Amino acid sequence: MARAAAAPARLNDVKGRVLSRLRRAIRVYDLPAVEKISEEDSGTPFRVLVATMLSAQTKDKVTDAASGRLFKVADTPQALARLAESRIARLIYPVSFYRVKAHHVKEASRLLVERHGGDVPDTMQELMALPGVGRKTANLVMIVGHRRPGHICVDTHVHRIANRFGWVRTKTPEQTEHALYEVVPRRWWKDVNLYLVTWGQQVCRPVYPLCGACAIESLCPRVGVTRTGRVSPTARARARA
Repeated sequence: MARAAAAPARLNDVKGRVLSRLRRAIRVYDLPAVEKISEEDSGTPFRVLVATMLSAQTKDKVTDAASGRLFKVADTPQALARLAESRIARLIYPVSFYRVKAHHVKEASRLLVERHGGDVPDTMQELMALPGVGRKTANLVMIVGHRRPGHICVDTHVHRIANRFGWVRTKTPEQTEHALYEVVPRRWWKDVNLYLVTWGQQVCRPVYPLCGACAIESLCPRVGVTRTGRVSPTARARARA
């Protein structure tokens, strides 16, 4: 029994070492747009919700700028619900699917006012009842907006990298989320998205990952990786420092 129990403990220790190294390694990079907004004095759950809705399939710089323009005009559900959908679309352009997102943001704001008194709900079920809000957005609002650590937010980066790390063997982000709850120590749940998304954008890329510049190269099995990107001697040395 002792040997059987030791194997999961060792695996959890490896995951902890990976996440601990990533925590240090990502400090040189900018925060993703949603986390940046949450760190601001006005980073309310509503702002986090809207920014997350805008961020889907959109680069962080575009999300950050679009959110800033929108919040200068309307930064509460009441104010945003009163805006014309066409004006919202102009304010958030060029985020991807900006017309669809303008409709979802306006409708979500209206429902927040009508059903929740203008507050952002703090349950997954209520969040996912809002238009344009799926599991990824709901989990990120719970973690970043409401400071609830008992969630793991999984997007395409987290799904891809968790499989590349060999932590899970899954086909969809939702499968990955549920699998990660079983294998990642709870203390790291809230950090998984921030660490893996940042690393996935900067180093652990979908194509030609920069394995030679990776802070966890020695701990990664590189599942599915057949070719890697070129890394400068300086970047390689910095990763091993």
